[in-house]
Amino acid sequence: MVELKTDPSIDAMYEAGQVVARALTAVRKAAGVGVSPLELDEVAHDVLRAAGATSPFLGYRPPFAPTPFPAVLCVSVNDAIVHGVPGRYRLRDGDLVSIDFGAELGGWVGDSALSFVVGTPRAADLRLIETAERALAAGIEAAVVGNRIGDIAHAIGTVCRSAGYGIPDGFGGHGIGRRMHEDPGVPNEGRPGRGMRLRHGMVLAIEPMVIAGGTDAFHAAPDGWTLRTNDGSRAAHAEHTVAIRESGPRILTAR
Repeated sequence: MVELKTDPSIDAMYEAGQVVARALTAVRKAAGVGVSPLELDEVAHDVLRAAGATSPFLGYRPPFAPTPFPAVLCVSVNDAIVHGVPGRYRLRDGDLVSIDFGAELGGWVGDSALSFVVGTPRAADLRLIETAERALAAGIEAAVVGNRIGDIAHAIGTVCRSAGYGIPDGFGGHGIGRRMHEDPGVPNEGRPGRGMRLRHGMVLAIEPMVIAGGTDAFHAAPDGWTLRTNDGSRAAHAEHTVAIRESGPRILTAR
């Protein structure tokens, strides 16, 4: 069931979203050669503490997961697409890093992600990241009252496929509100004019993921959480929490 949020509820979600925005900004600033994902997780945790917020990631256990998620931040490096568990690996020059973070404040949740390169970037990585960001922007542009979920999916998929990239099957965006994952699902590829019609008060986490090698195949790492590309090619991830409004989409996690 899709819950339509009132305008005051959307304002409250914006406050949660801004905790997410501050955390991602702080993590991006702290990331560098020699820094570990565990250290980045602590940076994000500090932002939560300062805001009086909690983590919807920490302890989260969906049906596919063998164990609860052990951190507040997902850190996916190079061939990791999403759900990377922070560890002691030290980031190296040229690593492509995707970070995904959520915060719960006042009973409302925000969720966002971005990708970047540590140290000296490769042109191919910058193009991959830029495509993920363009796909996100296209999805947000399609998130207007009267459109359908398929219009968002088609906008995202068109950008990704036109660039020659793969899209991991079965993973995409979702409704968000009192819980991190709510109805409806938001695929990263689909047919326009199909699916649920968008209404004022819907709030969606829109999150394209792209695989550089052009295939859609991936697998779960031994930790049961991290999803990696089958061909070893790099991946990028971008995400915002977006409210559907009569006046146009409002990005609640804008940085």
